[in-house]
Amino acid sequence: MGKILIENIEVYAFHGHMEEEQKIGGNFLINVELETDLERACETDKLEDTFNYETAYQIIREEMKVKSALLEHVAGRIIRRLLETSPLVKAVKIKVSKLNPPFGGTVRAVSVELQQERLS
Repeated sequence: MGKILIENIEVYAFHGHMEEEQKIGGNFLINVELETDLERACETDKLEDTFNYETAYQIIREEMKVKSALLEHVAGRIIRRLLETSPLVKAVKIKVSKLNPPFGGTVRAVSVELQQERLS
C-alpha cells in the first residue's frame, strides 16, 4: 500500500452559507490523500497500474464548481467521487480550506477535514 498526495490545489469557487459568498466567491485550498496499492506501478512504471492523480485533480476541479453552503458538503462529494472512480482507491482523506473567510476579523483560513475508507 501507499499514498498519493495532491497538495495545495488552489481554486476560486462560490461556496458559503452567506448569499454574498455564493455571488462573489472566494479562494479555496484543497489537499487530498489517496490510499492505494502502488506496488505494481513501482515495478512496471506504467500508468495503468496505478490511480492517475490527474483524474483526481479533475474530479476536485469539477466538484468545486458546484455551489454548496457547507465545506462539509463539498468535501463529502469529492470523497464519494474519488472512491467511485476507481477500485484502486482504498481510502481518501481530504482537507478543504476557505481562505480569508468573511468573519469580520483576521482569519487566514477555516478548514474541514474528512476521511473515508472503501466499504467493500
